[in-house]
Amino acid sequence: MGMLKRFLAADLGNVLAVCDVNEGSHGYKEPDHFYGRLPAKALVEKSNTAKSKSGSPAKCDAYADFRDVFRRDDIDALVIVVPDHWHKVVTVMALEAGKDVYCEKPLTFSVADGREMIDAVRKGNRILQTGSHERSNPISQFVCEAAKAGKIGQLTKIITKVGYNNKVGPGPGWTAMPVPSNLDYQTWLGPAPDQPYHQDRCLYRFRFNYDYSGGQITNFGAHCNDMAHWGMGLDVGGPTEVECLDAKFLPDGSLFNTATETRFRCKYANGVELICESGEEQVQTRFEGTDGWLQTGYRGTTASNLELLVGLPEPATGTSDPHTSHMANFIDCVKSRNEPRAPVEVGHSSAVLCHIANAMIRMFPETGPGRIAKWDASAEAFTGDDQANKMLAREQRDPFA
Repeated sequence: MGMLKRFLAADLGNVLAVCDVNEGSHGYKEPDHFYGRLPAKALVEKSNTAKSKSGSPAKCDAYADFRDVFRRDDIDALVIVVPDHWHKVVTVMALEAGKDVYCEKPLTFSVADGREMIDAVRKGNRILQTGSHERSNPISQFVCEAAKAGKIGQLTKIITKVGYNNKVGPGPGWTAMPVPSNLDYQTWLGPAPDQPYHQDRCLYRFRFNYDYSGGQITNFGAHCNDMAHWGMGLDVGGPTEVECLDAKFLPDGSLFNTATETRFRCKYANGVELICESGEEQVQTRFEGTDGWLQTGYRGTTASNLELLVGLPEPATGTSDPHTSHMANFIDCVKSRNEPRAPVEVGHSSAVLCHIANAMIRMFPETGPGRIAKWDASAEAFTGDDQANKMLAREQRDPFA
């Protein structure tokens, strides 16, 4: 709904349909959020009425099944904001139906998913924009391009921060809840394991369960670690090794099972070391070089020398905010057929970094510190590590069975 509101405010295109397995309910992220397909339909039609000069504003259809949207020849592009475990299925089907796609980050649910999505984009000559909106943030552009251009000398180290869990779920002994009448829960689960319903499994909180996402590593980490690759000049590729230094988890049996605190290290062929760690900052990336450092994130932008910040843009606001600018870039590319700012290969590469880190994080309770895994970025596989390689694909059910 946040993206839909921005899309309508900037008048980026005609919204002909919305789709959600949730008809409408409170508490998406905050208690007063009333979201779902019917609230979305009402929002669009209210906007259409306000803009209409003919007295007969365009209607917006509301669907429960996304396949009904794909069948419409009058729809050119889709904005896909489903939970991560549905990203590949919906995106690939949309691309094969001839639609261009804006898919939220993290682009993929697993390393294996990404190759299928890349193939679908390139085979169909479609446009795909990953929702890594920092790519459309003038401040992030300034900092990452400065690091890439050598403004702080030779890059030696990058430190990224991801926020702690921002929601609390039930602990061991939690009990299932009745499925709300407004929610098609089985379709929501789709390719994920069949599990009993609880309100904290769905909506915003899906990201704290490994059945549907990868915790804050794939949530906030998809932004800060994407910027790390960007400033390194490594839009496509990855590290040569990865190691989990620390990870903390909730007690066994908790509904939320992703790590609550993490710290991992990656090494790159160019000698750069990346440290990603949990912190109070939700998103932050710090570039350290032989001649200084630059740091940017949700709490602001700083540097070792104020001269490095000469020319730093003011924060974008209104319909120029990064989210809106990123969607506008997507629409421009749908029209021009040019590559968007975060094409499928970039989104895949950033997601892969998060996925291989999560593989090490999930094994940490068993292995402890000191387990260094060698990563072959070109083969997209760990070298001589069968245990880690088993985590590169996620076993999923037939979502339409």
